[in-house]
Amino acid sequence: MANNGRNIGLKSYDDLFKTDVGRKTEEIIPMQLSELKPFSEQPFKVLDNEDMEELVDSIKVNGVLSPIVVRPHPEGGYEILSGHRRARACEKAGITEVPVVVKDLDDDTAVILLVDSNLQREHILPSEKAFAYQMRLEAMKRKAGRPAQENSAQIGSNFSGMESREILAEQVGESKNQISRYIRLTELIDPLLAMVDSKDMALNAGVELSYLKTKEQAAVLEAIKSEETCPSIEQAKKMHRFFDEGRLNPDVILSIMQEQKEEKIKITLGDDKLKKYFPKGYSKQQMEDTIIKLLEKWHRKLEMER
Repeated sequence: MANNGRNIGLKSYDDLFKTDVGRKTEEIIPMQLSELKPFSEQPFKVLDNEDMEELVDSIKVNGVLSPIVVRPHPEGGYEILSGHRRARACEKAGITEVPVVVKDLDDDTAVILLVDSNLQREHILPSEKAFAYQMRLEAMKRKAGRPAQENSAQIGSNFSGMESREILAEQVGESKNQISRYIRLTELIDPLLAMVDSKDMALNAGVELSYLKTKEQAAVLEAIKSEETCPSIEQAKKMHRFFDEGRLNPDVILSIMQEQKEEKIKITLGDDKLKKYFPKGYSKQQMEDTIIKLLEKWHRKLEMER
């Protein structure tokens, strides 16, 4: 079935912004690293972590394999659209000159390029997705309201019969509801958002808390500190419900946080522990069926002894 041009997928910079002829003729030029400035609303973090050190080592050995994509900055120099991590790695490696491709793009097209090029990274924090999706969605909405231009026709604007969030969902491979959940995270205060990033708090719990006002979120943060635990999804939903009813205050928040959470039991048995008890060639399903039967037999025996 034809897709009517709707689902372009999340593509690389080359796929989105250049024709076959453009890929061959677009000029890569050397530029002083000092001429480059980060994008003014960059939602992706550039961290000096282990991944960065690996990139630094790679650049020292192989050089910068992919050019940094920039556009002229109104105050002089050039604004990075794609390649913030490469620029930082070059700085750490002591490299002063880098290969760049200069693009003359409007603000909204620049945002879309920035987001799409970074969403191809392997590790992306929930907060990064949250602000990136929000930026890209706003840019798409603005572009959809303007006549198509040469540098925007290939990036999914002006699709009739589809709302921007639906188009974005198709392009980035997320459901429309998941896009909405991520964008809700932008309403969290920074400490709570950091807990979602660190996986101390579940993403959906963060979504529920995002509906609280800043004052109530600050009270939740205090309760987290005093109880030394983050709210479960159910506890966060309860806070959201009490807030909607106008009944949420610090005492209620603390009371909810002090409710006993349902303990989740997860037991993992490695292959080496299991296989010695089963005939050779037993499948995983056969092992599970046998274990369940033995547990049922053991449970019946316990019931009889009571």
